[in-house]
Amino acid sequence: MDRVRQMVGEELLYRLRERNPRYSEGAFLFLLSALQYSIDRLDEPRHITGQELAEGCRDLAIRQYGPMARTVLEHWGIHSTQDMGAIVYALIECGVLIKQDTDSLDDFRDVFDFEEAFERDYPWGRLEPHG
Repeated sequence: MDRVRQMVGEELLYRLRERNPRYSEGAFLFLLSALQYSIDRLDEPRHITGQELAEGCRDLAIRQYGPMARTVLEHWGIHSTQDMGAIVYALIECGVLIKQDTDSLDDFRDVFDFEEAFERDYPWGRLEPHG
């Protein structure tokens, strides 16, 4: 996430935290990393939906943090997919991301349940090796 931090810049991260104090710096950096992760998994780069980004966040969190994924996300202030949407729209307001006319904050509503994704349905033994 250091590379993402350099790309975004300290001043912008400070503004984001000031305007959105319920989310830590890690939340913004993780979401941008998850965006890149989601795009990298596509056959060709394109605009992705809120649902696709939320699912990419889930997959990256499990891949990077394993069984601690939910704890790490919640430590940063991300408790639901709606929080992911709020972070995306904060990044849009600051000019870091752009949206299409068809995009909506509702695209992030109830994409998945954190308890199900990170606890009950955790993919024990089904993860690809981290590399």
